[in-house]
Amino acid sequence: KMCIPHLKLAQNAHILNLAPPLDMKAKWFRNHVAYTMAKFGMSMCTLGMSAEFAKDGIAVNSLWPISTIDTAAVRNLLGGATVAAMSRLPDIMADAAHAIFMRPARETTGNFYIDEEVLRAEGVSDFSAYAPGATGPLAGDFFVPDEVFARTDSKIKSIY
Repeated sequence: KMCIPHLKLAQNAHILNLAPPLDMKAKWFRNHVAYTMAKFGMSMCTLGMSAEFAKDGIAVNSLWPISTIDTAAVRNLLGGATVAAMSRLPDIMADAAHAIFMRPARETTGNFYIDEEVLRAEGVSDFSAYAPGATGPLAGDFFVPDEVFARTDSKIKSIY
């Protein structure tokens, strides 16, 4: 709330949540209700805030990776080196966020973006630099809707 007055003065103000698209399938809730509620809670904040701040020209969107990202959480909690080798570097999220921030705020709000789809729209077609150690399919991230996997050209295996 402290940033809103400053964002209202900006020429191209954006808020970007790291939150998944809302996909209300039971498989996401089955084994980890609290975690899913927390993540989808952020997604609902995107919806509400995008409506609340649209009149002020502040874009509020979410960004989520299509594949797992090689982070400490993946290495220590979600499968160690095996899943890390099937993951992309955090750089893909940074590049996708930058692309979103460059879009006109008044024209792009209330969206649930997937990193790879953002970059494809920007003309990127070779994603190999984001997964330099991958030798096979990448691991699909939590909460990615099946239809997103269906429309990608990348070799990504849904493991959830």
